[in-house]
Amino acid sequence: MTAYAIAHIRPETMHVDVLRYIEEIQATMDPFGGAFLVHGTTPEVLEGPFPGTVVLISFPDLDRARAWYASPAYQELLPLRTRHMPGEVILVDGVAPGYDATKTAAALREAAGL
Repeated sequence: MTAYAIAHIRPETMHVDVLRYIEEIQATMDPFGGAFLVHGTTPEVLEGPFPGTVVLISFPDLDRARAWYASPAYQELLPLRTRHMPGEVILVDGVAPGYDATKTAAALREAAGL
């Protein structure tokens, strides 16, 4: 199942380290099948505060997403961003093909006795 790395980044000022990070990140993702789906996009905020930008990277599965993040190549590169741009990063599984939210709601309703 496809997995995703999602980052909410709040750029403060551009720094040469951040540019190097951007230049080199793709090479750390390639061995794990990582691909940018969204990179540095400022979102159209519909609810609540959301300062900053969004990055969305897909991986073939959660194991490869974890392996990329933990890889020596990425861990060596990571401080170039984190020293200059605060943010949060999460890994999540996607949904299976044919996912139906009504089935999830029914299971949640049953489990809650509602």
